Amino acid sequence: MRIFGLKACDTCRAALKAAQAAGRDVTLQDVRATPVTPDQIAEILAVFGDAQLNRRSTTWRGLDDAARGGHPAALLAAHPALMKRPVIAYGGTLHLGWTAEVRAALGLG
Repeated sequence: MRIFGLKACDTCRAALKAAQAAGRDVTLQDVRATPVTPDQIAEILAVFGDAQLNRRSTTWRGLDDAARGGHPAALLAAHPALMKRPVIAYGGTLHLGWTAEVRAALGLG
């Protein structure tokens, strides 16, 4: 299991802790320290589309209108904190967030 997120994100840490407690082999990829590759961004956007951009984030509010109009892949590459998180890769499937539905799909509660 791979969790894409931020090490300082409470939700990402909760997902990591739950997966570890369940005995899963899990890694947290801090997207600031280890940026998501263009192929990973393309895969994430193919599954979640523009909804993957966190338009309520401080990072988004700090962008000017011209930057906000950029392609989502370019925005995620330039500003990793714009990614909604966590994105969890498990069993060939991507999951977004840490909702009850995601936890159930992952067998974590």
